[in-house]
Amino acid sequence: MTKPLVIKIGGAILEKQDALKVLLREIVNLQQDAKIVLVHGGGCVVDEMLTQANFTTEKKHGLRVTPKTQIGIITGALAGTVNKSIVATANSMQLPAVGLSLTDGDMISCTKSELDLGEVGVPAPKSSQLLDALLSGHFLPVISSIGALSTGDLVNVNADDAAVAICQLLNAELLLLTDVNGVKGETGEYLTSLNSEQANSLIDQGVIAGGMTAKVNAALQAANQLRRSIAVASWQSPEQIPLLLAGQGVGTQIQPDQ
Repeated sequence: MTKPLVIKIGGAILEKQDALKVLLREIVNLQQDAKIVLVHGGGCVVDEMLTQANFTTEKKHGLRVTPKTQIGIITGALAGTVNKSIVATANSMQLPAVGLSLTDGDMISCTKSELDLGEVGVPAPKSSQLLDALLSGHFLPVISSIGALSTGDLVNVNADDAAVAICQLLNAELLLLTDVNGVKGETGEYLTSLNSEQANSLIDQGVIAGGMTAKVNAALQAANQLRRSIAVASWQSPEQIPLLLAGQGVGTQIQPDQ
């Protein structure tokens, strides 16, 4: 495999240490043939910390609203607690990991979202120099979805969008791991393939909703920009990842427009 692989994790896997270790073991095996980058969210930890601080959580379009009063706590949760926990677990398994945020090494630039979400950034690839050096040194970069504007102000970035930007930066393969085996259709079945027309129809019907809407939109964006399919699959089946690298269908394959 010549292209690096960007794997995005978040949600329930971060609450299940055994599941995270299974995935990291799979990454140990994968690193013999591929350069891997891990991008993570961690909404469950953010929600818990905001609740402890007596803040409420609001979402629009399946995306977290981030008021200025909350950006410090969200940064601490994602770039601090979650990031360092993953790094520590990886290092305990002899998997040399380095914890980063999107602003480290000036790898990703961010502009303010126009969706009225507060301190939320839209990421774009900028410099691969730091990641190239880490991957050449056989490190596992573990990247949190905290970025910065050109002013230096910190912003929260949807982790799926962050993974897409890293993927674009490295011209990499992309795997969006979620709590389910893929994207469901109208009758509840898991779809093996999904294009933008089908996705928009399912979103309009409310079949695709909540966080899955943001995930599918991010995957469609990546598929169209990279001109190849993007896999949305379950972290509960990490043994499928080598099949993906071998070109076999895993989860739901999000297809670029023709």
